Amino acid sequence: MLTGKERRLHPRLDHKLPLNVAVNGYDFSTSTHNISSVGAYCHLDKYMPPFTKISIKLSLPNKGKVHKNTIVECKGVVVRSEDEARGGFNIAIFFNRLADCQRKKIAQYISQFLP
Repeated sequence: MLTGKERRLHPRLDHKLPLNVAVNGYDFSTSTHNISSVGAYCHLDKYMPPFTKISIKLSLPNKGKVHKNTIVECKGVVVRSEDEARGGFNIAIFFNRLADCQRKKIAQYISQFLP
């Protein structure tokens, strides 16, 4: 029986957060559709095939602090790339090289919004 409660080990949060993706000398600025402490889902105009290794820079707003965001930098890999009907591609990214202290920053951010 489904209760509507998040059952994942690493819950996802549907938030738009600034995200920079770098691959092969190219930088793409986008925002997340959702995020967890192990990955993110976002939209890009350019196709990135699964297994593409990327560098990620994520900006997490600090609650109550106007201009001070927490920056999380890590490496990731594209695990899924889907055509978007309105153009571009939705990609799922797995954070495969993320320091524990950085993972904790993401988890703390997400936990602010969970019941």
